[in-house]
Amino acid sequence: MKKLLVAAAAVLTLALAGTAAAALEPFTFDPGNACPGVTSTFNGGVLHLFSNMLFLWVFGDNIEDALGHLKFLIFYLLCGVAGGLAHAALMSSSQLPLIGASGAVSGVIAAYLMLHPRVRVWVLAFRILPLRVPAAWVLGFWVVSQFVMAVLAPTDEVAWWAHIGGMTAGAILVLFMRRPGVMLFDRGLVAPP
Repeated sequence: MKKLLVAAAAVLTLALAGTAAAALEPFTFDPGNACPGVTSTFNGGVLHLFSNMLFLWVFGDNIEDALGHLKFLIFYLLCGVAGGLAHAALMSSSQLPLIGASGAVSGVIAAYLMLHPRVRVWVLAFRILPLRVPAAWVLGFWVVSQFVMAVLAPTDEVAWWAHIGGMTAGAILVLFMRRPGVMLFDRGLVAPP
């Protein structure tokens, strides 16, 4: 996971240096690309990059522990490809290039929900009030919002279907790629008092 974060930091450095448009050209999703979706799993936009890397940093290490290093890399790339293909299939008329790790990171979020829905995570309610709530509440709300936005704002500049495609792939892949003994849905977890 550290190598993914380093790659994203390199893209951020290019973006801040003002060379992002030319530098990101090879990393956009293009159905004619020899590796569709793989090269688009790195990022576009500073805020987009920051939010994806925050989610990857918070949830990714748990998924990497559950899968192992190599399987996590394969999982991440497959979720990114699935997100790119879902976007291409469902938004084929879109003229916007698909740049971003959102499909891959969405796969990580779905895997986290499959493995650790009862773990409590910190959130800022109303942007000021820190609360610890079950991951299922926070991430479940995020998952539902992706479907709502795909329906309500399909032509928005956000690739909602890439998020949904990555989530779907992540939820399915974690079933088969997790290490032996890694339980689903926090089975065996003793809830804190």
